[in-house]
Amino acid sequence: MFDILLQSTGWSLFIGRFHPLLVHLPIGFLLIAALLETGRRTNKVNVNALTITFILLCSAIGASLACIAGYLLSLGGGYDAVLLDRHKWQGIGVAVFAWIAWFVTHDKFQKKIPFGSKIYLGTFGMAVVLTMTAGHDGGSLTHGEGFLSQYTPEPFRTLAGMPPVKVPLEEIKPIENIEQALVYQDIVQPILEMRCVQCHNASKSKGDLRLDDMAFILKGGENGPAFVAGNSAESDLVKRCLLDENDDQHMPPKGKPQLSNEQVALLSWWIEQGAPVGKKVSELKKSDAVKPALASLTAGGATNQEKAPVSPVLSLKVDQADDKKIDVLRKAGLLVNPLSQDLNLLEVSAVNAKGFDDLQVPLLTNLSGQIVLLKLGGTKITDASLKEIAKLKYLTKLYLDRTAISDAGLASLKSMQYLEYLNLIDTKVTDNGLKSIAAMKTMRSVYVWKSNVTDSTVNQLSKSNPRLVISNGISESAVAQFLQIAKSTDQDSTKAR
Repeated sequence: MFDILLQSTGWSLFIGRFHPLLVHLPIGFLLIAALLETGRRTNKVNVNALTITFILLCSAIGASLACIAGYLLSLGGGYDAVLLDRHKWQGIGVAVFAWIAWFVTHDKFQKKIPFGSKIYLGTFGMAVVLTMTAGHDGGSLTHGEGFLSQYTPEPFRTLAGMPPVKVPLEEIKPIENIEQALVYQDIVQPILEMRCVQCHNASKSKGDLRLDDMAFILKGGENGPAFVAGNSAESDLVKRCLLDENDDQHMPPKGKPQLSNEQVALLSWWIEQGAPVGKKVSELKKSDAVKPALASLTAGGATNQEKAPVSPVLSLKVDQADDKKIDVLRKAGLLVNPLSQDLNLLEVSAVNAKGFDDLQVPLLTNLSGQIVLLKLGGTKITDASLKEIAKLKYLTKLYLDRTAISDAGLASLKSMQYLEYLNLIDTKVTDNGLKSIAAMKTMRSVYVWKSNVTDSTVNQLSKSNPRLVISNGISESAVAQFLQIAKSTDQDSTKAR
């Protein structure tokens, strides 16, 4: 077991991630001990020396635990080696000096140690100082070098000889002449700087990957190249952005500012074109799908795009769901959340209930007047379940990916009045099933990757029904088109909020 913890495993990383929590214990204990000791020696505070000794013991234990967790966390890699080594020894120093300070003040050892008072003050002082320096370097490891001093105001910056403040890029400035813009320098690099460089830079390179310079992007990280020129479908830079935000592999991590639909489409387009560095937009082939994304970079370009229709469901007034019926779904392992605070509409997900099956699906119909989004991907449902799901009269988005459903089951959905989004990735659906779904007047987007649907049918249906976007794989064109549809459906939810 001990050997396992000394390697980068699930257990070591699990324990290591408690480091940010544990590290605050010695910081708090040492600072309060220092204040009490100062107050005691200046007769400002009436405190027993044993109290301070006990606080020192707590700080020593806390510092030791923080060191262990910090070491295990470091096994995951992605940190600047020099900065990490310095931070490690500073943390060990805090623990060692805190133990010595406690040792020389303990009743059993105090009288046996010569010059104990001087040793106490010296080690106590060193523990406090190292706490400060270790905290500074810890902040730099987590957020990038210079994090604590990044926004030092004037005149202190000038007095300290620091360069002017470098404000992080929050948005790409409008490009006057998009055709003459350098694709990497004016479009790709600013996107990466806004959304990716914070975790992939010189001082903090998660996954041993840096995205702050093209040379490092080409080098890649511990999982291989960041992209495959000419093939966005095999490029992590795009694939990870398209993962569900709750997926551990999704980038940027959940809680961080995410790439917009247009930004992902632009990155995909750049990769499909061979990821050139010195070429202008005018020198690259532009599909109809990526043109709106490019237009969004120009002044007022995005405002000229056609607005997607808002789902009529969001304008309906529905009754509030019965709490007891919601509890029944939650006991079955489903996540049930309100679509917004202002509406009584619900979204239901089986992400934590992969054993959910046909026998449990009827539980959903108890909330047929409230469920508008349903995620059943990866569950054990079959075609039989779709007859029950069709009873959810206000359902607009349905995820059936990685299930056993087929064309026969899809026939049950044709009567649904509001269904506009359907995820059929990795199912047995064929061309016939897709054609039946495409005939639905409300349907706006369908995912059919890894199914039995053919490209010829997708192309045929796309031409005959321009309002319907069908994606049969990841390509520059497909990503741009699908993300535009995804954006429109997300906007519906946002407007509801």
